Amino acid sequence: MLFINAGIGGFASVADASEAMWDQIVGINLRGCFFAAQKALPHLADGGAIVVTGSIGSVMALPGNAVYAASKAGLRAVVRVLAAELLPRRIRVNMVSPGPTETPIINRNLDMPPEAVDDLRRTMIANIPMGRMGEADEIAKAVLFLASSDASFITGAELFVDGGVVDL
Repeated sequence: MLFINAGIGGFASVADASEAMWDQIVGINLRGCFFAAQKALPHLADGGAIVVTGSIGSVMALPGNAVYAASKAGLRAVVRVLAAELLPRRIRVNMVSPGPTETPIINRNLDMPPEAVDDLRRTMIANIPMGRMGEADEIAKAVLFLASSDASFITGAELFVDGGVVDL
């Protein structure tokens, strides 16, 4: 099993996004994940599984999020193509796409005082149908499911673990 869980974010309008920002975000989120999968292929046993971390940001039209969304949407396309290419080896390839999740990174937003982080958290929770942020272990359980034999007939899929943000 291979779990590819890398990514960074950054907000800028399309008018304000720089080439450096594009290169950094797309370089890590798309290029880095693509080549991590490529380099791992010779080491994966037939019948294995690859799970890639995506994001609900790839399907939501959130202003200021175009670069991040593009990187994760591109990664979604890679997952689908890789799933098709690895069918002969019976290697399943799927994506887990978290929504707002309570992790330490929310407290490390650049240039945001603690009260702004609290406001951001409240805003996110207000937009989650389940009325709370996800927990890291909930995302991990979804990854473990997709990697397990319980998901033996699932490949090329994207599982949203987002409290209903995308689907409700």
